[in-house]
Amino acid sequence: MTAQASKTHPLRRLRNAGLILIAVIAAGTAGYILIEGWSVLDSLYMTVITIATVGFGEVHPLTTAGRIFTIFLIAGGVAGAGYTLARVVEFMIEGYFSDIWGGRTMKKKIDQLSGHYIVCGFGRVGEQVAREFTRTGAEFVVLDNNPDVQKFLDAEGVLYIQGDAADEDVLQAAGIERAKGLVSVVDSDADNVYVTLTARALRPDLFIIARSNSENSAYKLKRAGANRVVSPYSLGGRRIASMVIKPVVSDFLDTVMHGENLELQLSELKIGEGSPLGNQTVKEADIRKKSGAMVLSIYRQDGKFENDLHGDTRIGEGDRLIVIGTRDQLDKLETINKHAG
Repeated sequence: MTAQASKTHPLRRLRNAGLILIAVIAAGTAGYILIEGWSVLDSLYMTVITIATVGFGEVHPLTTAGRIFTIFLIAGGVAGAGYTLARVVEFMIEGYFSDIWGGRTMKKKIDQLSGHYIVCGFGRVGEQVAREFTRTGAEFVVLDNNPDVQKFLDAEGVLYIQGDAADEDVLQAAGIERAKGLVSVVDSDADNVYVTLTARALRPDLFIIARSNSENSAYKLKRAGANRVVSPYSLGGRRIASMVIKPVVSDFLDTVMHGENLELQLSELKIGEGSPLGNQTVKEADIRKKSGAMVLSIYRQDGKFENDLHGDTRIGEGDRLIVIGTRDQLDKLETINKHAG
């Protein structure tokens, strides 16, 4: 686009049109005061009815100079009023009233979030992440610069902020101080590094997962502060190989992890401070009998999995249990974990 008007935001064009109309009214009022010697109110009233072309009579008889001035005022006033009206219609048709109101509503909803996730980038990978969050009922906010993405997310009812995910103000607007985790899946590895660095500086304790397209970038992302680095190509390759070598196992995991109507689900359970399951052995906790869910592994605080579980294996506070069960069984286990007795 080459025309200057097309480069200007419609809200600014509307403001400029309003200023032009005000200037015409001020000039008309001043003209009648100087030429006819009328009061400010009479001059203003004459100016308004002249520009509006409502057909009212003259406030006072006009002199020849006043009539000539009125002719020019009609021409300039009608043009200014017409231009302003066109900008108002443009503003309303293009939905900027809706955008402003919708933006305020969106901000209010985001400000109320806590324990949510932030998805940086809404490309092919980011869209799949968002879909999975939606499927599981997780609350999240999408950050992306692309205006086309904004229209899609509006239609889907997804919370979003249009902006640079590496910008501190944008991350703070997304509620990074209250977030549970952040996923950085923007297009380039360099951008993912910047997002990770910024997010880690704002929240040293935040769980961050970043996308990488190369081994070299994976190393940089870990240095930048990512807790986990995922390469879609590497992950996809291993997944395809697994499907070929062990198709039934692969189908089972797909059903458990991603099925729509699940009988069994895999989940993780954090043993918090004061949990009735903490500081007990597997036998003492008796999770299978109390909830029906089965413990497959324990993720220790040192970052290692303990898979060979026995009755005397102790569950510590801060550990995470990898469990499998129905939704009802997992919900029951969550309740047990939170409440003693």
